[in-house]
Amino acid sequence: MRTNDPTLDDLDRKILALYQDDTRVPAQTIGEAVGLSAAAVQRRLKRMRETGIIEAEVAQLSPRALGYGVTCIVSVELERDGGPDLARLKKRLMKSHHVQQCYFVTGETDFVLIVLAKDMEDYEAFTKDHLRDDPNIRSFTTYITLERLKVGMRTPVDT
Repeated sequence: MRTNDPTLDDLDRKILALYQDDTRVPAQTIGEAVGLSAAAVQRRLKRMRETGIIEAEVAQLSPRALGYGVTCIVSVELERDGGPDLARLKKRLMKSHHVQQCYFVTGETDFVLIVLAKDMEDYEAFTKDHLRDDPNIRSFTTYITLERLKVGMRTPVDT
């Protein structure tokens, strides 16, 4: 969906700006803030879900509270960046519960991953299963995060 989609009017954008911060806010509260009825807000949210503007509504959990104390940023360089080898790697990374984010990128590296692990042994097992034994992976570099400063999926909404 394009960010300047003509089906989004100013009221939709105002609703999205409020809604993405906390999806538990009642439609009545959003409606009061933007000048619409709760039913009108609900109809607009339903339409934005159906058209894919709202992709998902999820809870953001604390990895550390759930036993995942290590966050790694991993850059992966491939031997060949096309064909069945690439498709297999993408599929494998998408299935891994350790991989929180996966970006196929331009530049000196081919992928950038955000990986959660319980500890370094768990991360080592991830690299063996997903990276080290893949003959199409030329190299990978791991950056261990020291502090989680900002995490989120908030998208700027021009209102």
